[in-house]
Amino acid sequence: MLKSLFVYGVLGVLLIPAKCDQNQITVCVEEDNDLRVDCLIESQPNKINSYEFSWSSGTKESLINTNVSGSAAEAKFRDKSDVEELEPHGYRMTLRDFTDKLPHNTTYMCKITGVGASVNVEKDQLVECSAVSVFLKTSCSWIACLLLFVFYQTQH
Repeated sequence: MLKSLFVYGVLGVLLIPAKCDQNQITVCVEEDNDLRVDCLIESQPNKINSYEFSWSSGTKESLINTNVSGSAAEAKFRDKSDVEELEPHGYRMTLRDFTDKLPHNTTYMCKITGVGASVNVEKDQLVECSAVSVFLKTSCSWIACLLLFVFYQTQH
């Protein structure tokens, strides 16, 4: 019992400062080969939410989809992408017919009501969209697995 408390105390001290919030943006490829970008930034209450999805490769940034007044997606993306609102917060953009045209090293960006997030992904490291791949992308899931493993080991 004392050993368990000590182990959890040490793990708690080491892991509490770790960034434990989920990634605010995830990028994956769906079964039908569409590119999916989930932007999980919390919306601001009592405000009409705006969103922007873009990517950059090198020095060129391309706007893929937006609902911001006065902004427009590049022509090559206009009929190729859709955005849907996610519960409890965030937006999902799906881009069709572009996975074979993706730049090798791409930074994906999203903004919801002015708050932005970005992630850099290499084309050959894009994962298939699944619950497991999304689970493994979050630091909290690794911490939870580690704590469960330690708990199991200390009880047996």
